[in-house]
Amino acid sequence: MDRLPLLIFEPWLKIRFMRNTPIDSSVVAAKIKESDLSSLDNASIREIVKLVNQIEMETGEKYVRMEMGVPGLPSPLVGIQAEKAALDDGVTSIYPNIEGLPQLKEETSRFIKLFLDVDVNPKGCIPTVGSLMGSMAGYLVINRNDRTKEGTLFIDPGFPVHKQQIKILGQDYMSFDVYNYRGEKLRDKLESYLKTGKVSSILYSNPNNPAWICFTHEELKIIGELATEYDATVIEDLAYFGMDFRKQYGKPGQPPYQPTVAKYCDNYILLISSSKAFSYAGQRVGMLVISDHLYNRRYPDLRRYYTSDLIGHAMVFGALYALSAGVTHTAQYGLHAMLKAVNDGEYNYLEDVKEYGERARMMKQMFIANGFDIVYDTDIDSPIADGFYFTISFPGMSSGELLENLLYYGISAITLNITGSDRTEGLRACVSQVHRNMLPVLQERLQRFYEDFK
Repeated sequence: MDRLPLLIFEPWLKIRFMRNTPIDSSVVAAKIKESDLSSLDNASIREIVKLVNQIEMETGEKYVRMEMGVPGLPSPLVGIQAEKAALDDGVTSIYPNIEGLPQLKEETSRFIKLFLDVDVNPKGCIPTVGSLMGSMAGYLVINRNDRTKEGTLFIDPGFPVHKQQIKILGQDYMSFDVYNYRGEKLRDKLESYLKTGKVSSILYSNPNNPAWICFTHEELKIIGELATEYDATVIEDLAYFGMDFRKQYGKPGQPPYQPTVAKYCDNYILLISSSKAFSYAGQRVGMLVISDHLYNRRYPDLRRYYTSDLIGHAMVFGALYALSAGVTHTAQYGLHAMLKAVNDGEYNYLEDVKEYGERARMMKQMFIANGFDIVYDTDIDSPIADGFYFTISFPGMSSGELLENLLYYGISAITLNITGSDRTEGLRACVSQVHRNMLPVLQERLQRFYEDFK
């Protein structure tokens, strides 16, 4: 009886006593309890994946899954065929060159020139087992090149696993939510951290995961100038290369080009992923691209860990050698074929991935119509783009409460708490697994949610 007043003042608690939800409430409650998560506020992406998998298995009900950025489009045939040909040629019995296939390095250098308008020597284009290995290798080398510095500055919100990597390496980091520091306001905020003298590297994603904000040339110029002034290396995560669909990127060698900090500084690393842009996530192959200037820089402190003080040598024969001793041979052939097709103008990958933008547009409309708000709603002075992710909140609920309540309605996501966001009321929604045939289901479940919580 003493619980009844709580339902008046804290309406989200009533879900625990409801029976008529799209997913059996007793199963959801039991699986959340069995998950041994102290709360859902800080649950990782993979923990939510496991939890939802268990509920689906127990109930037989399919969720609208927005928690994980799994590509939802077929892989390009040109990559698959190239891998099959490599298999037939017997490359599986041969260790791949740790520096990467020469032809892949050449096409990557060409890709960077054609789509970023930046010149990088092929020797600095190095395959990695996904771009996460690229960031890991970056920390292992860049954050150890000066014993007086301590680690990475994250321009957040960002991908949670980047901080997890820093933690398991025993390194330090700083971070801030950039949303209120856009445009020229970014300069003072960024410099306040760099002036500590402790920042070795600066990392951000552009377009941004999870908020989908996109840095302007002005902002990238600020980052590049300050990185140069304070001798920090910028690690630019381009996992969603060219996927700001408000701009007409995608024509090789023709502007507009994907904005990049590489235009405004010499010390940079670019992380290129095949997972989202090429829907090639299962092969775990990406590219770490080091600027010519940085590749050839020498830092005596690197000899504490590596046989050479040359950044390029330490990166390849120190960090990457120890991490995986090369990247799956056939996957490199697949990525090479896709990059060549894009570079030659034979395959416009952006025409395929524009589907994500269309899904985001329709899904955001559904959420807004059912009482939700878009958390990161503007890019400085214009509406946020429609893309791979968007962010949502519901009046009166914290992020953990909203996530838990949505689970009863067959909808999953992750909280913004784990992304470095200051917005503790929000969730990140990924559109990639929500195929169009699931949109009516999403609409129905959101309507029921709204009716119960409005």
